[in-house]
Amino acid sequence: MTTIDQNPAPPAHAAGIRTFHPRRGRMSERQRDALARLWPTYGVEIADLDGPFDPTALFGRRAPMVLEIGSGMGDATATMAAADPDRHYLAVEVHTPGIGNLLDLVERHGLGNVRVAQGDALDLVRMMPEGSLAAVHVFFPDPWPKARHHKRRIIQPAHVALLRSRLAPGGTLHCATDWAEYAASMRETLTADPELVDVHGDYAPRPPHRPVTKFERRALTAGRDIFDLIHRRR
Repeated sequence: MTTIDQNPAPPAHAAGIRTFHPRRGRMSERQRDALARLWPTYGVEIADLDGPFDPTALFGRRAPMVLEIGSGMGDATATMAAADPDRHYLAVEVHTPGIGNLLDLVERHGLGNVRVAQGDALDLVRMMPEGSLAAVHVFFPDPWPKARHHKRRIIQPAHVALLRSRLAPGGTLHCATDWAEYAASMRETLTADPELVDVHGDYAPRPPHRPVTKFERRALTAGRDIFDLIHRRR
């Protein structure tokens, strides 16, 4: 039985530079129980994967797939997957309580179209076939606000080129952030990619399919604007 790695190793790419904090936290009994029972069925340990990634084998059917990078506590992922049963949702997270919480939501709402991966999303994306994703969601990633840490941001040219290459033609890369400076950097990076088209020509209004999360509400309460960016692969 595969168990979840609560102390993930650094990724091998980019000289070990991570785009995320390895996050630990106290789990509730509900989250701990869901993790213990449901991880063998719905979980994927990225560090244990070897060779090309086969989404059909993972989900047991062929369908368009949405990759959720940094699913947090999983509420938004569960809501979107419930409203969109004809697509697969693969959520990648490193925060163990968040993984347990999403697994609990999967069971409670009978979400057969959700799987949860633990580890570095970019390592997983490298194993995916080109053109295999219908959408990539990067909602409220770590902004790494200090200039010396900008190299850790997930939305930067090399990473965007990788993510875009895994999108099918017409597939969307949808990012959201509450950091104005990061939003400007995201927009510059995304619009510079010749194979991506800015759907709105500017920051996008929050689409109805993206739920407002608790994190987002806290940002709004603190007076920070929310920036959505939606680009489509040519």
